[in-house]
Amino acid sequence: MTPKRELGLKLLIAAALAVPAAPALAFSLDDLNPFGPSKYEQKLDPQVPADHFYNEGLSRLEKGDYEGAGKKFGDLQKKFPFSQWARRSLLMEVYANYRDGKTTETTSAADRYVSLYPNTPEAAYATYLAGQALFENMPDVHRDQTGMSRAMKYFQTVMDKYPKSEYAADARYKLQVARDQLAAYELNVGRYYMQKENFAAAINRFREVLFKYQTTREAEEALERLTECYLAIGVTQEAQTAAAVLGANYPNSPFYQDAYDRLKGQGLSPRESQDSWISKIFRKVGMS
Repeated sequence: MTPKRELGLKLLIAAALAVPAAPALAFSLDDLNPFGPSKYEQKLDPQVPADHFYNEGLSRLEKGDYEGAGKKFGDLQKKFPFSQWARRSLLMEVYANYRDGKTTETTSAADRYVSLYPNTPEAAYATYLAGQALFENMPDVHRDQTGMSRAMKYFQTVMDKYPKSEYAADARYKLQVARDQLAAYELNVGRYYMQKENFAAAINRFREVLFKYQTTREAEEALERLTECYLAIGVTQEAQTAAAVLGANYPNSPFYQDAYDRLKGQGLSPRESQDSWISKIFRKVGMS
């Protein structure tokens, strides 16, 4: 579910607070100046009600001026930091920044909101938008995945802290997509090391896939690649275990057939060693 303008606007509270105007001064400030009239003209800024800034922000949102809306909501918080409007405007600042495509500003404002108002119903929404802002800037698997790792944390928070919110189901789905993306990145780096015949480094990458992202579709290929790497360095017991675990968990996988053929080519067959880290990690997940 991608948040739309209607999703953000339904959180708005249109009630306005009337702020009485300040009484007019019956004398000039220069009357109190013992050094005579000031050569500079002194003006008193009229008190602008908080709801004026809020409604200005809403108006700019409706017009698609998300940057201008964010500034208005930010101004309100500076001028009325302890009012009920400050909380509302901070949430709308998160939304305006998100719609404006400002990922850093979105996550920063969302973090402030959750820090200041963790128990409000809208905390789940702010957290979700932070994850969504990062998720929508997903890089391809050849680039750094720091943003996706951060998105996962926000989505996981939605699931853990706000499991009954309307955003939990979508957060769960996108969390799985993010895991697939990170697993694919680790696989890609592992393949690179294999091409360089740096099998130890490649094994470490495929190991990461199994430890962190075992429930993703990339686990199948990681097991087959482990079979290749261990055969390349002569650790046949681990190669046989990787193939056996692959066959036990994904018997119809084309990766299992590849692993089986590689073992057969060296006069070996899949055989699981219970002492292998590969065997242990799959038993641990199976029992959980």
